[in-house]
Amino acid sequence: MIPDLAIGALRKLYQSGAATPADVLNAIYDRIEAAPINPVWITLVPREAALAQAARTSPDLPLHGIPFAIKDNIDAADYPTTAGCPAFAFVPDKDAFVVARLRAAGAILIGKTNLDQFATGLVGTRSPYGACSSVFDSSFISGGSSSGSAVAVAGGLVSFSLGTDTAGSGRVPAAFNNIVGLKPSCGLLSTSGVVPACRSLDCVSIFALSCRDAGTVMEIASGYDACDPFSRGYPAVRPSFGGPALRIGIPAAEQLEFFGNEEYKRLYEQTVQFLKGSGHSVAEIDLQPFRDAAELLYSGPYVAERFASVGEFVKTHPDDVDPIVGSIVLAAEKWTASDAYNALYKLKALEKETNKTWETMDALLLPTAPTTYRIEELQADPAQLNSNLGYYTNFVNLLDYCAVAVPAGFTRRGMPFGVTVIGRAFFDEPLLRLSDSIQKASTGWISLGVVGAHLSGQPLNHQLTDRGAVFLRKDRTAEDYRFYALTNTKPAKPGLVREPGFEGPGIEIEIWSIHESQFGSFVAAVPPPLSIGTCVLQDGSQVKGFLCEPYALAGMPDITRFAGWRAYLASL
Repeated sequence: MIPDLAIGALRKLYQSGAATPADVLNAIYDRIEAAPINPVWITLVPREAALAQAARTSPDLPLHGIPFAIKDNIDAADYPTTAGCPAFAFVPDKDAFVVARLRAAGAILIGKTNLDQFATGLVGTRSPYGACSSVFDSSFISGGSSSGSAVAVAGGLVSFSLGTDTAGSGRVPAAFNNIVGLKPSCGLLSTSGVVPACRSLDCVSIFALSCRDAGTVMEIASGYDACDPFSRGYPAVRPSFGGPALRIGIPAAEQLEFFGNEEYKRLYEQTVQFLKGSGHSVAEIDLQPFRDAAELLYSGPYVAERFASVGEFVKTHPDDVDPIVGSIVLAAEKWTASDAYNALYKLKALEKETNKTWETMDALLLPTAPTTYRIEELQADPAQLNSNLGYYTNFVNLLDYCAVAVPAGFTRRGMPFGVTVIGRAFFDEPLLRLSDSIQKASTGWISLGVVGAHLSGQPLNHQLTDRGAVFLRKDRTAEDYRFYALTNTKPAKPGLVREPGFEGPGIEIEIWSIHESQFGSFVAAVPPPLSIGTCVLQDGSQVKGFLCEPYALAGMPDITRFAGWRAYLASL
């Protein structure tokens, strides 16, 4: 049985003597062989080689016996680097800078993972090795381009993995698989030994189970690399937010885009309410300058940098290249040097404009992706749907920011949602702490149904909104509920009771989401004869909601025929 693969959990396991790195590695390889997750691996390190790695590490090392994976555009000595294209493959004679640092710290490489070819895409389907899918539903995309790296962590095969992130590739797959995706400040992790996509913008990213683990890996993997012209270290004094109460920026309401995904909208609003309830101030900002910068990445001459990386190969190997990837890379040939300089001038102007916004906020909170798609949907419209997924991600490296993608709840059908917290360069550590609070809170929300004085616009609704509760939707109870007017209460309230066998119209109910930290005080304020119990909805699902003790209904008018409190009040 594979234990909890979080770094801290494995450390305790090894220190206690309850298991050895060899035990954990054998369990992982047994899982891979018994039920391989499709199709994570391009190259798997043989079991014997991984066990030999473990035998050579010291228990004193910070990552002793911790299994990890790397995206297959990152070099590992003596294993092919394909960048998702077999015809491009070569065998390096040394590890990439970051891989060498992790191995020196005792981490055990398990394998090299699938990706959107040449790290071009946010979908995880542009690979000759097969399309990766979300670990929560195989019909949905995994996100990309670091698809296999994200699935390896989410699927319980490694403790952490390395991806790359130029336009969101280290963040979108994290959101679709309910894990943490850290895109460090540009240059903090060396890209020596990484096949470039856009060399001046590329970042090595980290997938992990928690923000703490991501921070641990970043600390070990980072370091100045004299062989990488884009490498840079932390400033002498590391930036800090300076206080527990932060200024959080969110887009103006009309600038939020979810492409019709109301569940993602609800979960984003829920996260905003959590931050407000945690003492942070939240204010709308103008997202347009950030979006204008994002447009430069694929809609202008910056795409020429992808041609500089692999363009000649793409031109001479058209049959070996994914058609969408090839069209993106070869489109760069139409741009001129003057176009590139004009784009640079525009970016510099946008930097000044966005800098003004940073004077009013410490961090920017965005949905990691505005929606998700099924694999068949993506294959039917690969270019536009991929573009939609980058709505909130493409500007980050262009403007020299760091970002943490973090889980933020689940949709009603059980698919994960994530938000990204963005900060200025070198704010990686305080950003991880803020993101950690969001991740820990993402599972602490309770759906609550209200039918009377707590409805929107009714006199007690403030008891919900004061506690940061978020309106989700209108619904209806199952048909076997009766509804009474409690005429002796102030303000007036209804009483809802379930009567098995009764066939009524169902009662109008609003579903709100309230954080568990606020739920106790809300329940404590509920006066008798009302109580909080379990309400069954018309589709058979259940939520917590207001019920009435039967003794209080004697002599109270039955208002079930109105099918809702508002309709009853209107009749008066």
